[in-house]
Amino acid sequence: MTTAVFTPETEARLATARHVADAVLFEGYVLYPYRASAAKNRLRWQFGVLVPPAWSARCEEHEFQHTECLMEPRPGADLAVEVRFLHAQRRTVQRATEDGGFETVRELHLADRVLVPWDEGVEERVELTVPVADLAGEGLAFPFTRPAGEATEPVLDGEGRTVGRLVRRREEINGVVRLSTAELDGPYRTMRLTAVVENTGGWTPEPGGDRDAALPHSLVAGHLLLCLDRGSFLSMTDPPEWAKGAVAACRNLHTWPVLAGEPGATDLVLSSPIILEDHPAIAPESPGALYDATEIDEILALRTAALTDEEKREARGTDERAAAVIELADTMPAEVLERLHGAVRSLREVTGPVRDEDPFDPVGHGTARPDTPWWDPGGDTSVDPEHDRVTVDGVPVGAGSRVVLRPGLRHSDAQDLFLHGRTALVEAVLHDVDGGVHIAVTVEGDPGADIRREQGRFLYFQPDEVEPLETV
Repeated sequence: MTTAVFTPETEARLATARHVADAVLFEGYVLYPYRASAAKNRLRWQFGVLVPPAWSARCEEHEFQHTECLMEPRPGADLAVEVRFLHAQRRTVQRATEDGGFETVRELHLADRVLVPWDEGVEERVELTVPVADLAGEGLAFPFTRPAGEATEPVLDGEGRTVGRLVRRREEINGVVRLSTAELDGPYRTMRLTAVVENTGGWTPEPGGDRDAALPHSLVAGHLLLCLDRGSFLSMTDPPEWAKGAVAACRNLHTWPVLAGEPGATDLVLSSPIILEDHPAIAPESPGALYDATEIDEILALRTAALTDEEKREARGTDERAAAVIELADTMPAEVLERLHGAVRSLREVTGPVRDEDPFDPVGHGTARPDTPWWDPGGDTSVDPEHDRVTVDGVPVGAGSRVVLRPGLRHSDAQDLFLHGRTALVEAVLHDVDGGVHIAVTVEGDPGADIRREQGRFLYFQPDEVEPLETV
């Protein structure tokens, strides 16, 4: 028997993980400066996008996520599953006409905001509970549909008169959740759980269609929450010794499962397109969702508060969540901003020999303090990032060289998808203390390249991730 309503106990367990899951859901949803016109807000939805199969065949994005993890369910255990994703909703802005009708416009100016066309993200959930015993062998499949729809919202001016309207359209989304288990050989009753979330939509792109056309038919920022009411999951990043071989044999495609919930809990897993550690948590100092993981909270809050009034008007009209960020930055008390400077989570004692003349440790316990640091980057004349060269495909590459980016060999960053094949200018060649070589670049055509160069905030690649275009 399968049910779609969680028990109060299961709901309470899932609620502890949803704070982090919400951060996954809205990762990069709208980026500073929170305006639709900003260049970096023109390429939306970068993580966990499950596109229709017909579009997947034409791009490097995928129509499914495949999760495998190990669990030790007790007899009679139920598995609760929650698939979470955003449904891209296309918003059109229309202005009221003198004849009582409406016409579509690029922007509509109000006293406190400027409304512009935008793709909003509507949170969707697929919830089900199934006995673990029913998932043996080929398992079960659970199709789901989110229907198309259209809604309008009147736009009123300060005197309550209708000056326009917002038209929101959603396309139909179809998908399936596939669950199965296999019992493993070993000293304990351990099962491998397989959970696949797949976009099964039949939408097909028109000739010349682009990614924007596919997004309303996609599961955006898709991820899974899995919960056992009786039993436990094993950590996939730090498994017990006897389970390491079975963990290594698990296949996880386009997602990664970690233990979630309170530290020490083992009944809950979050499988996310963003690689996390076990028991991830939101920093208690964080004042609220800022949606932009490229900045630390303090800098982002200060920059947002410093936007001009006109920029804030556009941000408020871009999206309700962007408007909430503007309000958060404008009303943040000084003591809250002070907490964003940083916090020490834990301290550990470091022991070792200390010179006898150390006045703070006369008995010779504590940390060693040598006369000179083990490595002084300023005094090391063997490295010179601005003039060093590294040979790539027989060509010396250094500052000023132009290269083609071929990232993704290590799949360490989801942004690699958007950088593959782009040309870039090499800013420096750097050597780390372990002998590794890193090539710092700015992407050609990046409107923020001058700022990155001024602040020294480059993108870094290894030599086998670039192709030289020319010799300097």
